[in-house]
Amino acid sequence: MRDSARKVDRGRGRPGCPVGRAEDGTWRVHGYEAAREVLRSTGTVQAGLGIETVEKLPPRVRRPVLYRDGPEHREHRRQTARFFTPRRVDEHYRALMERIAEEQLAVLRTAGEAQLAELAFGVAVGVVSEIIGLRHSRPGLRRRLERFFPEEFGEPGLTSPRGVYWLVRQNLNWLRIHLADVRPAIRAHRRQEQDDLISHLIAEGCSDAEILGECLTFAAAGMVTTREFVCVAAWHLFTDPELLARYRAAEEADRLLILQEILRLEPVVGLLRRRATTELRVPTADGPVTVRPGEFLEMCLDDANTDPEVVGRDPLLVRPGRRLASGPGAAGLAFGDGPHRCPGASVAVLEADIFLSRLFALDGIRMTRSPRVSFKNDIGGYEIRELTVALPRAGRAGQGGA
Repeated sequence: MRDSARKVDRGRGRPGCPVGRAEDGTWRVHGYEAAREVLRSTGTVQAGLGIETVEKLPPRVRRPVLYRDGPEHREHRRQTARFFTPRRVDEHYRALMERIAEEQLAVLRTAGEAQLAELAFGVAVGVVSEIIGLRHSRPGLRRRLERFFPEEFGEPGLTSPRGVYWLVRQNLNWLRIHLADVRPAIRAHRRQEQDDLISHLIAEGCSDAEILGECLTFAAAGMVTTREFVCVAAWHLFTDPELLARYRAAEEADRLLILQEILRLEPVVGLLRRRATTELRVPTADGPVTVRPGEFLEMCLDDANTDPEVVGRDPLLVRPGRRLASGPGAAGLAFGDGPHRCPGASVAVLEADIFLSRLFALDGIRMTRSPRVSFKNDIGGYEIRELTVALPRAGRAGQGGA
């Protein structure tokens, strides 16, 4: 059997040293155990992911949970954990995922051909909007979100024409989403409390601006990344007949393991940054490396997740059922670890499977165009576009799902 190999080449070879220091002073962590140790440490705080912009908010404005650390962050995660437990995902969101997946597949059946990224984004937007509470939006939410998410995180210098354009554009995008999506949702939730994130934030006394920030943070984490996950998984399945046959024949639990193994190999976000607040001793095979307070660390997840010491032989091949020596799950560190581990991991994997299992159950489904891959270097991420899927011309109206 020929195993499926990594498809997304981020343009750097795996270094021999698990922890090294770059010219700018940043510690780059490539080893799995070292990366996990840093991510689980309470002696670091969040860095990267546009935190430079968030830090300029007035002190009275509460930062989105992604950019908080310490006791306040832990308490927020404890209170919102109930929205993401495996039981709740199964009982509250499964039917929603199935309905939205079928809606997107109906688009494919009608047109006969579609961009997979568009279908996947439709699924992700529908599911995450419901979990957040954005079910009162005006038409056009998907387009507004596409405009909002930046090509690069961070903020260009405002002394340049590009910087001025960036500031004006982002302020307009914030305003559009606030007026068309978040404000209508807040008003509806104030009239009638609902069991979702927005009602929780209102009960906590958050302002409209703070709720907007949280909604956009969850949208970025749950919509954009899931779209890429679905696309890269489909790419592997379309191009590996044996893996696809195994996926089609498997029960749900085994299908989820296949998807998590693909995600281990192809983490959507490849770089996570932290700033040390205390002295850290990061383990390596040659002894611990000392990181001083104020220094930055960058976890290279695509390298960590292919560390042969942890994932075993042939780490650059898709081998579902691997027994990782340690870690949070079959996807390795693809969802992060420690205090900032992605709370929606189980949501993303299940919605991807519900959509993909139905997509590959369509008779005659095929990939008619290979994807174009581009990169977001600041987060080590990728975007997969132009992967086109199609159905046979005859009998499209009668195509069914799983």
